[in-house]
Amino acid sequence: MKKGKVSILEHELVPKHEIVDAGDVTELLKTYKIGKEQLTKIKVSDPVIKEIKADAGDVIRIRRTSRTAGKSISYRLVIE
Repeated sequence: MKKGKVSILEHELVPKHEIVDAGDVTELLKTYKIGKEQLTKIKVSDPVIKEIKADAGDVIRIRRTSRTAGKSISYRLVIE
């Protein structure tokens, strides 16, 4: 990162994104009885995906906080 630039991950409106390890992905898919391709998609060109250095095929966990829903976790499959 260039000097003076702020990480997009530090912005208050950007929820926490993290790459899910393979074992957790297997458990997730088994729990919901779905295939990886059935997850909602996010492009590898998304600024947050670039910043966390995720690759196509990775699964991302997104943790959000909401005044109405409290905490929410969603998953995305990174695609080209």
